[in-house]
Amino acid sequence: MDRTDLPPTPPAGDLPPETPRGFMARIRNYFLTGLIVAGPIAITFYLTWWFVTWVDAIVRPLVPEAYRPEQYLPYGIPGSGLIVAFVALTLLGFLTANLIGRSLVDLGENLLGRMPVVRAIYRGLKQVFETLFSGNGSSFRRVGLVEFPSPGMWSIVLISQPPSVEISNSLPGQEEHISVFLPCAPNPTTGFFFYVPKSKIIDIDMSAEDAATLIMSAGVVQPGSDSQKKIAALAEMANAARAANTVVPKQVPAKVD
Repeated sequence: MDRTDLPPTPPAGDLPPETPRGFMARIRNYFLTGLIVAGPIAITFYLTWWFVTWVDAIVRPLVPEAYRPEQYLPYGIPGSGLIVAFVALTLLGFLTANLIGRSLVDLGENLLGRMPVVRAIYRGLKQVFETLFSGNGSSFRRVGLVEFPSPGMWSIVLISQPPSVEISNSLPGQEEHISVFLPCAPNPTTGFFFYVPKSKIIDIDMSAEDAATLIMSAGVVQPGSDSQKKIAALAEMANAARAANTVVPKQVPAKVD
């Protein structure tokens, strides 16, 4: 059969138009790509703005009206209360570092120590803040796995400190225990606190930030995943959908009598 008997290949301009289904698939992929890019940025700005306005609402009433920026400007300055709070806390830390400030703090702690209910709350919160914001604190730096809530099911926990001597002596068995915090999804600030035998914990090479991200996403975002690779994958999906809709008709050989 001679190749001249074959029907001519239609030019690119005569290709059939893309189907509506392929067009909607590309729109969906483009939308998801934009959502992945803009979503974290929007939520971050929203939480930052909420925190700034929350601090402003608390600090602004404490500032005399003569010293407020809106008294001299036709509009208010967001974050002015945050700046005042930062300066006040820094000044408080500076005063506490010297002898006079330390004496005033001790006097305030003695007064709070004589109040039955307030005393327990203040001491507990003080120990938590000192542990979290100390540079050498080791709490929640390690991540592990424990078999919970039933055999064969494993949960991520944040490893804290060993129990005190009183609690350690009350725990059954001779094995060393350690305190852990099991965050709940999707809000890792809530969860369960319990003591586990040290041999029952499997240490994993993961940071606390990656563990929190894994829990908040309910396992969708795995540690080590690259967001840029996900965006590139979505872009490739969109290109593949567009290429699939541009199908060149198959060349059918001419019938030879």
